[in-house]
Amino acid sequence: MGVVALDSLLDQRRVWKGQPAARLSSGLSTGHTQLDERLPSGGWPEAALSEILIEAEGIGELQLLWPALARLTTAAERVVLVAPPYVPYPQRWMAAGIDLRHLALIEASGKEALWAAEQCLRSGSCGAVLCWPKQADDRALRRLQVAAETGQTRAFAYRPLKEALNPSPAALRIAVDARPAQLRVLKSRGGFVDPAAIPVSAWH
Repeated sequence: MGVVALDSLLDQRRVWKGQPAARLSSGLSTGHTQLDERLPSGGWPEAALSEILIEAEGIGELQLLWPALARLTTAAERVVLVAPPYVPYPQRWMAAGIDLRHLALIEASGKEALWAAEQCLRSGSCGAVLCWPKQADDRALRRLQVAAETGQTRAFAYRPLKEALNPSPAALRIAVDARPAQLRVLKSRGGFVDPAAIPVSAWH
Protein backbone atom coordinates (compact mmCIF):
# COMPACT_ATOMS: atom_id res chain seq x y z
CA MET A 1 0.00 0.00 0.00
CA GLY A 2 1.47 3.33 -1.04
CA VAL A 3 1.78 6.32 1.25
CA VAL A 4 0.46 9.63 -0.04
CA ALA A 5 1.10 12.96 1.62
CA LEU A 6 -2.07 14.58 2.91
CA ASP A 7 -1.02 17.95 1.49
CA SER A 8 -0.97 16.53 -2.03
CA LEU A 9 -4.45 15.07 -1.62
CA LEU A 10 -5.73 18.42 -0.38
CA ASP A 11 -4.09 20.19 -3.31
CA GLN A 12 -5.80 17.75 -5.69
CA ARG A 13 -9.11 18.28 -3.85
CA ARG A 14 -9.42 14.55 -3.32
CA VAL A 15 -10.24 14.86 0.39
CA TRP A 16 -13.63 16.06 1.57
CA LYS A 17 -13.26 18.69 4.27
CA GLY A 18 -16.34 18.93 6.45
CA GLN A 19 -17.48 22.41 7.35
CA PRO A 20 -18.81 23.21 10.81
CA ALA A 21 -22.58 23.53 10.91
CA ALA A 22 -23.73 27.10 10.64
CA ARG A 23 -25.17 28.43 13.87
CA LEU A 24 -28.82 29.35 13.58
CA SER A 25 -29.50 32.99 14.33
CA SER A 26 -33.29 33.06 14.28
CA GLY A 27 -33.74 33.13 18.03
CA LEU A 28 -34.59 36.04 20.27
CA SER A 29 -31.70 36.54 22.70
CA THR A 30 -32.59 35.37 26.18
CA GLY A 31 -30.51 38.20 27.62
CA HIS A 32 -28.39 35.61 29.45
CA THR A 33 -25.07 35.02 27.71
CA GLN A 34 -24.40 31.50 28.96
CA LEU A 35 -27.88 30.34 27.97
CA ASP A 36 -27.70 31.95 24.51
CA GLU A 37 -24.40 30.17 23.91
CA ARG A 38 -26.02 26.82 24.71
CA LEU A 39 -29.02 27.19 22.40
CA PRO A 40 -28.66 26.27 18.70
CA SER A 41 -30.74 29.31 17.68
CA GLY A 42 -28.75 31.67 19.89
CA GLY A 43 -31.82 32.46 21.98
CA TRP A 44 -35.51 31.66 22.45
CA PRO A 45 -36.72 29.83 19.32
CA GLU A 46 -39.05 31.70 16.99
CA ALA A 47 -42.57 30.48 16.19
CA ALA A 48 -42.28 27.63 18.67
CA LEU A 49 -43.29 26.39 22.10
CA SER A 50 -40.71 26.59 24.89
CA GLU A 51 -41.40 24.82 28.17
CA ILE A 52 -39.97 26.11 31.44
CA LEU A 53 -40.22 23.34 34.00
CA ILE A 54 -39.96 24.65 37.54
CA GLU A 55 -39.31 22.87 40.81
CA ALA A 56 -41.23 25.53 42.72
CA GLU A 57 -42.78 28.91 42.04
CA GLY A 58 -40.86 32.10 42.76
CA ILE A 59 -37.34 30.76 42.08
CA GLY A 60 -36.52 33.12 39.23
CA GLU A 61 -38.61 31.65 36.46
CA LEU A 62 -39.98 35.08 35.48
CA GLN A 63 -36.56 36.77 35.56
CA LEU A 64 -35.49 34.19 33.00
CA LEU A 65 -37.84 35.75 30.44
CA TRP A 66 -37.77 39.41 31.46
CA PRO A 67 -34.85 40.54 29.23
CA ALA A 68 -36.55 39.12 26.13
CA LEU A 69 -39.96 40.48 27.12
CA ALA A 70 -38.43 43.91 27.70
CA ARG A 71 -36.95 43.82 24.20
CA LEU A 72 -40.29 42.82 22.67
CA THR A 73 -42.42 45.40 24.47
CA THR A 74 -39.88 48.15 23.77
CA ALA A 75 -40.39 47.31 20.10
CA ALA A 76 -44.16 47.70 20.65
CA GLU A 77 -44.84 43.96 20.35
CA ARG A 78 -47.66 42.67 22.52
CA VAL A 79 -46.86 40.18 25.30
CA VAL A 80 -49.80 38.25 26.74
CA LEU A 81 -49.93 36.49 30.10
CA VAL A 82 -52.64 33.82 30.18
CA ALA A 83 -53.85 32.82 33.65
CA PRO A 84 -50.69 33.53 35.67
CA PRO A 85 -50.80 32.01 39.19
CA TYR A 86 -50.32 35.44 40.80
CA VAL A 87 -51.15 39.00 39.82
CA PRO A 88 -48.01 40.58 38.31
CA TYR A 89 -46.45 43.35 40.39
CA PRO A 90 -46.31 46.28 37.90
CA GLN A 91 -43.40 48.13 39.48
CA ARG A 92 -41.17 45.06 39.33
CA TRP A 93 -41.97 44.43 35.69
CA MET A 94 -41.34 48.08 34.85
CA ALA A 95 -37.99 47.93 36.68
CA ALA A 96 -37.09 44.99 34.42
CA GLY A 97 -37.56 47.27 31.42
CA ILE A 98 -40.96 45.97 30.31
CA ASP A 99 -43.32 48.52 28.74
CA LEU A 100 -46.64 47.82 30.44
CA ARG A 101 -48.54 49.45 27.59
CA HIS A 102 -47.80 46.33 25.55
CA LEU A 103 -48.46 43.80 28.32
CA ALA A 104 -51.88 42.11 28.46
CA LEU A 105 -53.33 39.83 31.12
CA ILE A 106 -56.04 37.22 30.47
CA GLU A 107 -57.86 35.64 33.40
CA ALA A 108 -59.10 32.14 32.65
CA SER A 109 -58.94 28.64 34.05
CA GLY A 110 -58.68 25.06 32.91
CA LYS A 111 -59.47 24.41 29.27
CA GLU A 112 -60.47 28.04 28.77
CA ALA A 113 -56.92 29.13 29.58
CA LEU A 114 -55.46 26.70 27.03
CA TRP A 115 -58.01 27.86 24.44
CA ALA A 116 -57.16 31.52 25.12
CA ALA A 117 -53.42 30.86 24.80
CA GLU A 118 -53.97 28.98 21.55
CA GLN A 119 -56.08 31.79 20.07
CA CYS A 120 -53.53 34.45 21.03
CA LEU A 121 -50.79 32.41 19.38
CA ARG A 122 -52.77 31.79 16.20
CA SER A 123 -53.70 35.46 15.87
CA GLY A 124 -50.18 36.43 14.85
CA SER A 125 -50.62 39.71 16.74
CA CYS A 126 -48.36 38.90 19.70
CA GLY A 127 -44.63 38.90 20.23
CA ALA A 128 -44.94 36.27 22.95
CA VAL A 129 -47.60 34.39 24.89
CA LEU A 130 -46.93 33.06 28.39
CA CYS A 131 -49.19 30.46 29.98
CA TRP A 132 -49.33 28.28 33.07
CA PRO A 133 -51.36 25.21 32.07
CA LYS A 134 -52.48 23.21 35.10
CA GLN A 135 -53.17 20.02 33.22
CA ALA A 136 -51.82 19.77 29.70
CA ASP A 137 -51.43 16.43 27.95
CA ASP A 138 -49.40 15.81 24.81
CA ARG A 139 -52.36 16.74 22.60
CA ALA A 140 -52.82 20.12 24.32
CA LEU A 141 -49.11 20.93 24.08
CA ARG A 142 -49.08 19.92 20.43
CA ARG A 143 -51.94 22.33 19.76
CA LEU A 144 -49.92 25.13 21.38
CA GLN A 145 -46.88 24.22 19.28
CA VAL A 146 -48.93 24.23 16.07
CA ALA A 147 -50.60 27.52 17.05
CA ALA A 148 -47.18 29.10 17.66
CA GLU A 149 -46.02 27.96 14.22
CA THR A 150 -49.23 29.18 12.57
CA GLY A 151 -49.08 32.64 14.15
CA GLN A 152 -45.29 32.87 14.01
CA THR A 153 -45.32 33.63 17.73
CA ARG A 154 -43.17 32.55 20.68
CA ALA A 155 -45.04 30.45 23.23
CA PHE A 156 -43.82 29.86 26.77
CA ALA A 157 -45.46 27.33 29.07
CA TYR A 158 -44.56 27.15 32.75
CA ARG A 159 -45.09 23.62 34.07
CA PRO A 160 -44.00 21.53 37.09
CA LEU A 161 -40.54 19.99 36.89
CA LYS A 162 -42.03 16.51 37.30
CA GLU A 163 -43.38 16.84 33.74
CA ALA A 164 -39.79 16.43 32.51
CA LEU A 165 -40.37 12.67 32.73
CA ASN A 166 -43.01 12.89 30.00
CA PRO A 167 -42.28 13.50 26.30
CA SER A 168 -43.22 16.86 24.83
CA PRO A 169 -43.57 18.39 21.35
CA ALA A 170 -41.97 21.63 22.61
CA ALA A 171 -38.99 22.90 20.63
CA LEU A 172 -37.19 23.79 23.86
CA ARG A 173 -37.41 22.45 27.40
CA ILE A 174 -35.58 24.11 30.29
CA ALA A 175 -35.58 22.90 33.87
CA VAL A 176 -35.24 25.41 36.71
CA ASP A 177 -34.04 23.78 39.93
CA ALA A 178 -34.47 25.31 43.38
CA ARG A 179 -31.64 23.54 45.21
CA PRO A 180 -29.10 24.16 43.96
CA ALA A 181 -30.46 27.22 42.16
CA GLN A 182 -29.67 26.49 38.53
CA LEU A 183 -31.17 25.79 35.14
CA ARG A 184 -30.60 22.93 32.72
CA VAL A 185 -31.45 22.66 29.03
CA LEU A 186 -33.22 19.32 28.67
CA LYS A 187 -34.12 19.55 24.99
CA SER A 188 -33.47 21.98 22.17
CA ARG A 189 -34.49 21.43 18.58
CA GLY A 190 -31.76 22.11 16.06
CA GLY A 191 -28.66 20.58 17.60
CA PHE A 192 -26.85 19.06 20.55
CA VAL A 193 -27.00 21.06 23.77
CA ASP A 194 -24.51 20.91 26.63
CA PRO A 195 -26.48 19.40 29.56
CA ALA A 196 -24.27 21.04 32.20
CA ALA A 197 -26.20 23.22 34.64
CA ILE A 198 -26.04 27.01 34.52
CA PRO A 199 -25.87 28.52 38.03
CA VAL A 200 -28.46 31.03 39.16
CA SER A 201 -25.82 33.78 39.38
CA ALA A 202 -25.46 33.66 35.58
CA TRP A 203 -29.08 34.53 34.84
CA HIS A 204 -30.43 36.48 37.81
